[in-house]
Amino acid sequence: MGKGGEKSERKSLGKAEELREFPGGKVELVSLGGATVGRATFQPGWRWSTSVKPIAKTASCEAPHFQYHVSGTLMVRMDDGTEFECKAGDVSLFTAGHDAWVVGTEPVVVVDFQGLRDYAKAR
Repeated sequence: MGKGGEKSERKSLGKAEELREFPGGKVELVSLGGATVGRATFQPGWRWSTSVKPIAKTASCEAPHFQYHVSGTLMVRMDDGTEFECKAGDVSLFTAGHDAWVVGTEPVVVVDFQGLRDYAKAR
């Protein structure tokens, strides 16, 4: 145990505690230290508004994301029209209210430290 009573932990996204699959993608989740961390994989052609919106039943993605981009190119359009292109090696922070899609032929893989706890989960 740590000084404050917390315990040290190690988990592998390769042995996810939860897997959520949806058209063109999946998220693999582990929980530790009161946080949920996830690895999302989006295949070429994936877009939030056509793949996850029918599950989430919201006008746009309402999950805030704090992500490290492992591979591929992800385009994100915020509800105010602002766009961001994220590539491997980038770190991004997106507030609730956006759409996103894969650009090109390489799958997008991101590790998300904030927004996947309820992602692609039926309401």
